[in-house]
Amino acid sequence: MSTPTAEPAAPLNEVMLAMDVVDTLRHSQDLAMRELDAGAREARLIAKLREIYQQQGIEVSDAILKEGVAALDQSRFTYTPPKRGPGLTLARIYAGRKGWGRWGSALLIALVIGLGGYFGVYRPFRASQVEAARVELVEGLPAQMDALYQTIFNETKVQTAVADADDLRARGKTAAKDGDRKTAENAVTSLTALRDLLRQEYSLKVVSRDGVKTGFWKFPKNNSEATNYYLVVEAVGSDNKPLTLPVLDEESGKVETVAMWGIRVPDSVYNSVAADKQDDGIIEHSIVGLKQFGFTDVDYTIPVLGGAVTRW
Repeated sequence: MSTPTAEPAAPLNEVMLAMDVVDTLRHSQDLAMRELDAGAREARLIAKLREIYQQQGIEVSDAILKEGVAALDQSRFTYTPPKRGPGLTLARIYAGRKGWGRWGSALLIALVIGLGGYFGVYRPFRASQVEAARVELVEGLPAQMDALYQTIFNETKVQTAVADADDLRARGKTAAKDGDRKTAENAVTSLTALRDLLRQEYSLKVVSRDGVKTGFWKFPKNNSEATNYYLVVEAVGSDNKPLTLPVLDEESGKVETVAMWGIRVPDSVYNSVAADKQDDGIIEHSIVGLKQFGFTDVDYTIPVLGGAVTRW
């Protein structure tokens, strides 16, 4: 069996002549259109082309002329613009990549880094924070409540503190279970304050120094015919340093943290302390109450009426 061989390529000069023939036909539109519509168009068109080239002093073979006419019919050597569409748009973008390639690459790198940081770092970090907050709410805060309750139970010397602590713990745990973080945290804060209150130890003394009143009296806001008497006191710790404590003002109804305040006493006690000071300028019995470890309230050594003011 013989092996078929490819036809030899046409010499370059013949190809160029064929292209020139097609170009001549294309620039002679009237001639081409007239002849193409007539009979025996190929022979007559070739004759016309031969005459044109002879006038230019160029010898062109009939084969080349026939090739040129055939190429015109087949639209060879003719550039046809591509149709508009997504393919053309993508091709133009690709062809212009030198102009936008550097900026596009930088934008792509920035986008990859941004997405990588968001999905690889930020999202896991936020997820871990959310999980840590959830664990703290359902496990950490209830564990703190239990520990505080146990400390209060062990250290208190009054049953009311245990009852208060139990109520705070129950409400706090319910809030934690329901996802109410604020209420759960408030329960921990209140239990902590109760524990600290039980641990406080101080003496309540009548203030007796220059520039500070030892006592005062005033009319109640809701009864101008009555008179309330107050002794000005301060809390002094075991280290003999004054303390600041939260005090409920009976007139304003607000709790203020102060270093000195007035406790309401019967007029007989008020007059007794005033007489003690007038005697020699010194109050012999200045201690009017003791706050001991494990108790929530001050144990007064004098009769008191249960009210206090922070301003006078």
